[in-house]
Amino acid sequence: MSDEKGRIFREAWIDGVNKYYPGEPKPGYIAPWEDTPDWERASAATVYQQVHDFIVATEGNTAKLTREQKGRFVALCWIGQIFRHIADPKPAYVADWTDMPEWQKETDSDIFERIESEVAVRTS
Repeated sequence: MSDEKGRIFREAWIDGVNKYYPGEPKPGYIAPWEDTPDWERASAATVYQQVHDFIVATEGNTAKLTREQKGRFVALCWIGQIFRHIADPKPAYVADWTDMPEWQKETDSDIFERIESEVAVRTS
């Protein structure tokens, strides 16, 4: 199941990059699941689960959050995974929300909303 959750997260990431990234994205940004490093696949599944659990714990009231609040949650969860897997990450990998590029903010917000739609489908 975690592989499926990680894939959903990754698909939402790729969709967001393709939609919001200015110009041509780096190949690693849009690499398919099979070409994604193990630590990133594990992190994608973990962050999916964190967002899922947050949605469930609020009984779906995350729908009342702003897009920015949703994106910030995804970003913070992802930063936690970066620190877990990378001993000395580049500052850009762990940048605070205000320092993130706009395309990444929009992508993270879309990821949250994609997971919200998945949770709604599974619980209805």
